[in-house]
Amino acid sequence: MQGDFRDHRLYIEAERLTNAWLRPGSGEASSLIQLSASPDGSRAAAAAVVCEALEGLPSTRIALIELDSGAIEIVTYGPHSDSCPQWSPDGRSIAFLSDREQAHVNRLRILDVGSRTDRACPEVDGFVESAQWSADGRFVLLCVAGFGSDLAGAQGAVALNQHREDQTQADWAPVVEGAPEASPWRSAWIYDVAAERMRRITWPGVNVWQASWAGPDHIVALCSDQPEETWWYSADVRLVGVVDGHVQTLFKPKDQLNCVVAAPSGRTVAVIEAVCSDRNLVAGDLRLIDVASASVTRPATLGADVTQLIWRDEDTLLLGASQGPDHVVGLYERRTGAVRELWRDSLRQPCGSIFPEIAPLGRKHEDFLFLVESFFDAPMLIAFEDGSERSIRDFGTPELDTLVKALEVGAQDFVWTAPDGLALHGWLLTPRGVGPHPLVMQVHGGPVWHVRPQYLGRSALQQLALAAGYALFLPNPRGSSGRGQNFARLVFGDMGGADTYDYLSALDALESQGVIDPERIGVMGNSYGGYITSWLITQDQRFAAAVPMAPVTHWVSQHLTCNVPTFCQLFLRDKLDDPQGQYFTRSPIHYAERVRTPTLHICGALDKITPAGQALEFHRALQLGATVESVLLTYPKEGHGIRHMPAIFDFTARVVSWFQKHMPGNSNRPNDLDTF
Repeated sequence: MQGDFRDHRLYIEAERLTNAWLRPGSGEASSLIQLSASPDGSRAAAAAVVCEALEGLPSTRIALIELDSGAIEIVTYGPHSDSCPQWSPDGRSIAFLSDREQAHVNRLRILDVGSRTDRACPEVDGFVESAQWSADGRFVLLCVAGFGSDLAGAQGAVALNQHREDQTQADWAPVVEGAPEASPWRSAWIYDVAAERMRRITWPGVNVWQASWAGPDHIVALCSDQPEETWWYSADVRLVGVVDGHVQTLFKPKDQLNCVVAAPSGRTVAVIEAVCSDRNLVAGDLRLIDVASASVTRPATLGADVTQLIWRDEDTLLLGASQGPDHVVGLYERRTGAVRELWRDSLRQPCGSIFPEIAPLGRKHEDFLFLVESFFDAPMLIAFEDGSERSIRDFGTPELDTLVKALEVGAQDFVWTAPDGLALHGWLLTPRGVGPHPLVMQVHGGPVWHVRPQYLGRSALQQLALAAGYALFLPNPRGSSGRGQNFARLVFGDMGGADTYDYLSALDALESQGVIDPERIGVMGNSYGGYITSWLITQDQRFAAAVPMAPVTHWVSQHLTCNVPTFCQLFLRDKLDDPQGQYFTRSPIHYAERVRTPTLHICGALDKITPAGQALEFHRALQLGATVESVLLTYPKEGHGIRHMPAIFDFTARVVSWFQKHMPGNSNRPNDLDTF
C-alpha cells in the first residue's frame, strides 16, 4: 500500500463527495444540530454546520430559523465554532459556546437577538461543555471541564490538553497521573448576567459530569468522587446548593446514568439509568427521584430504551426512545403514570450526534421540533404540531440528491434468528444489479449502542462502497440498544461469546437467501466493532478482507493502558490475572496464528479509550506468522476514530481500496466510480 494517497482516484472521489455534502466556502448550512426553539415557538436557534474549508472538523455557526418560512440567518461568524445555543426565558438573548478566542477552548457568550451582537463572558478555569439559563433569566449554569480532561469515546477520547494561552505549561513538563491534586476536575459554575460575574460552586472532591437547574436555589448533577473518565461509570445523582455549595446525594444507581433534569420547581428529578459502554451512550430506563424523600420510582416507558428527557411542566415529560428499529417520541404523564405515543418511524429517524434528538416547541406539551433523515433523504427540519408533521426546510441539494439517487440502493430491516433462537435485526443496503453481491459488514461500537438510518450523503465511504457494487450490512446484535435492559445485558460477561454467532448466523442467512457471495465477505468496525472485527477473523475463515479500527485486541494491556479500565471490569466480569479467564480467552491476540484474512488495522495516536498499542500488537502478531497480509495505519492527530479532514479522505480511500484489492466488486461494474 502506497504511503501517499492524495493522488489516488478514491481519495479524490472521497474529497469530492464530502465537498458535495459540506459545500465549503459557500456560507450555506449543510445541516443543523443542537436545536433550540424560542419561547414563543416562532423561530429556532441552532448550530448550523457551515464549512469554511475541507480541513479539520466542519465549523458551526449560530443560526436563527424562521419556522413559518424556513429562512435561515447566520448570526455569528467565528472563527472556529459557535455552538450549543440556548434561548433566554424572555426570548431576547441566546447563550452559546464559542472557541473563537482560542481553538478548542469554549467559553460562554451571550447574543442579543435584537441587535445581532454578542459579547464574551468572563473566562473560567477550563472548557465550558454546557450552559443552561435559570428560569428567571438572571443566571446561566455552566459545566466546565478542567484543562487536561478527557473527551468521551463518542467525542474522540482525546485529552483536552490546551491551556489558556497566558498559562501554557512548559513543553518538557510531565503529564502527572495518580496524584489527585494534579488531576483536572469537572465543575459547576454560575454566571450572574447582570453583574457579569462568574462563580464556581463545586470544587475538587466532587466531579460534575452533567448538571441542570433544580429550582432557583439548587442544581442537580451527575457526580463522582474522582475526576478520571473511568469514574463516570459509578457516577450518582447529587443536589448542590447554589449559594452554599452543600452537596446531598439523592440516588446511587446500579448501572450508569445520563440526562439528569429537574422539574421546574426542582422537587422531582428525572434521569436515565442503563447498562452502558461509554459516557453519553446511555439508552435505558426512566427514573423519577422525589427530592424531599429521595424515593425513586421506575415508570414504564412503552417498553423502549429512553434516550432523551425534557420536562414540559411539573408533571409532564417529553421523551425520545429507541425500540428495535424504530425511534419513538412519547409523553409521560406523572399523575396517571401513562405514556402516550406521539410519533414513531423506522426508516426515517431524527438526527442527533449520538442518539436522535428533539427540541420542545411552543407551549403545547405534545409539540416538538426535529430534523429527520433516512438513508436516501437528506435532513429535513420538521415541526410536529397538533399531531402532524409540518416540513420547514430541506437540507439536501440537487447535486447531492442526484449522487445518492444514482446509487439505486435498496434498504431493508433485515431480520434473522441466532443459533439460540434470539430474533435479531440489522440494516441491509444492496447496490443496483442482481445478487449475489460482495458484502462489507459494518459492526457498530459500544457494544451497547445501535445503528440507525442516516443519510448516505453524509458518508463518502458508504457511497463509494455501494457504487463499487458492495452490499453493506449494519447489524444490531445482542447487547445493542433499543431492545430493553435485559437484551443489553446479554453481552455483559460474554463479549466475543454468543454475539460472535449473531454476526456469523446473519451472514449464513444472507448467503442462504442468495443476497451475498460467500467468497467475497468483508468485515470492518470501530471501537467494539474493531474488537469484533479482530475477533471474528480469529474464529472463522470466511472473511476475504478485514478492517478493524480503534480495536481492542489484548484485554490485559487494554485494561492497564486505557482511560476506562472500569469498562473492562464491567463487561468481562473476570480477573485480570486469571490465565483461564476472559481477559485471556477473549483476546484476539492469543489466536493470531489462526488468521488467514488480509487485515488493515487503523488507529489514532491520541486515542485514550482504545490506545494505539492495541492495533500495533495485533498487527505485529499477524506479521510473526508471515502467512497473511497485515498493514497498520496510525493517524498521528486522531483519537478514537478518524474524524478530521483530510485524514478522513485518506482513510476512506485506503479502506475501499483494501476491499477492492482482496474482494473485488462485481466484474460487470468496472466504471461505476467514474460516474461520481
